[in-house]
Amino acid sequence: MVFDYTGPMKTNREEISTTAAPSAVGPYSQAVAVGEMLYTAGQIPLDPESGELVSSDTKEQIAQVLRNLDAVLRAGQSTPSEVVKITCFLVDMADFPAVNEAFAEFFTQPYPARSCVQVAALPKEARVEVEAVALRSV
Repeated sequence: MVFDYTGPMKTNREEISTTAAPSAVGPYSQAVAVGEMLYTAGQIPLDPESGELVSSDTKEQIAQVLRNLDAVLRAGQSTPSEVVKITCFLVDMADFPAVNEAFAEFFTQPYPARSCVQVAALPKEARVEVEAVALRSV
């Protein structure tokens, strides 16, 4: 396969940002929109106002992650019902049933595709992180 590359591609990327979700803790955007698609950064269970972890309790952390994700989706002209793919990172796979329970309440059918992996650690000692790819109304 031969690629004919003649210069930088034009993607019309739009940075999405909201104060209703925690600000980025590094050099990245809360989300990036490209046309009708929205790509969120991983959301961890930080309180948007204090920037601190909401709790050490997994269920409370998952609930906060979904609130943060919802805020970013809405800032990017999307909703949970428009999410097509979720990637979930867990420090402990024993938390998988709690994630399923929370996701069943947050998302509607048809549910988004999902991957869930166990990781050694997450930023700020979070137990869960979730990122999404969604359609958006433009």
